[in-house]
Amino acid sequence: METIWFDSHGDRCEAWYLPAATADLTSASGRPCVVMAHGFGTTRDSGLLPFAERFAGAGCDVLVFDYRGFGGSGGEPRQDVDHRRHRQDYHAAIAAARARAGVDPGRIVLWGSSYSGGHVIVVAAQDARVAAVISQGGAVDGLAALTGRGRRPDPSAQPRQKSPGKGAGIARAVVRDLVRAATGRPPVMIPFLGDAASGAMISGEGATAFAAITGPTFRNEMCARGIARIAFNRPIRWARDVRCPTLLVIAEYDEIAPSTAVHEVARRIGGRAEVASYDCGHFAIYAGEEFESSVAHQVEFLRRVVGATDSARGI
Repeated sequence: METIWFDSHGDRCEAWYLPAATADLTSASGRPCVVMAHGFGTTRDSGLLPFAERFAGAGCDVLVFDYRGFGGSGGEPRQDVDHRRHRQDYHAAIAAARARAGVDPGRIVLWGSSYSGGHVIVVAAQDARVAAVISQGGAVDGLAALTGRGRRPDPSAQPRQKSPGKGAGIARAVVRDLVRAATGRPPVMIPFLGDAASGAMISGEGATAFAAITGPTFRNEMCARGIARIAFNRPIRWARDVRCPTLLVIAEYDEIAPSTAVHEVARRIGGRAEVASYDCGHFAIYAGEEFESSVAHQVEFLRRVVGATDSARGI
């Protein structure tokens, strides 16, 4: 694994590059490459490497990057979640992957989880050359996420504790930060992950469990202004324009990104969509039994949709 950099709109994005560990998927045109980034406000060192290593082990090169303003990447302001900038960075990462020696530019696969699970739907709709998409726990309808519409509660889970005044406190921070953004002042920051009493943007048992696997570059804070953009982030509107094979890994009891919206994305993509369904919450997919089952399905999907045929190998 090596650390590389690429340009995105004048700023430098930092990434890990994992070469394929086997030639099983190599064709006369080169190797497939999986382009990966994290979700809402996290970094590439927070639970993505185990996925990347499995994909490299299957025969794909893998590029895992940080968005501008996060982790090792440049860009200001820091910790500002903006789905429009994230998508721009995905396009820049795709260009960097296609330019790598030995990569087949026609076999770029997009991988995303949570917020980026929505980004990859939009980016694939915008780039007809993308060969395949893997979207895991995808946040595909920001409006539904904010309102809770279509969320399926886990019947086996304990009732979620509520933090009194959390919503009002976040709303005040958003208004203050929007004013600061308009006047060029430093942003108002709020916690990103925390327990139910923390007042963090994402709270509860799943959030605290995920915080335990975050890496050293992760900062548990975000610009409050990013919350105001969530309702406008609706990848579901782009689903009908996706023309490549798409694997949708769905956490049926997702407490962050309602699973019914992801099923609707599958319906809109139609026959090109494949669903892998798990009876778990949003964060469970990163570790344990759900991870092992899901990543095995993802590897099988990669081998099937971007595998090198005998003719492509020149046999």
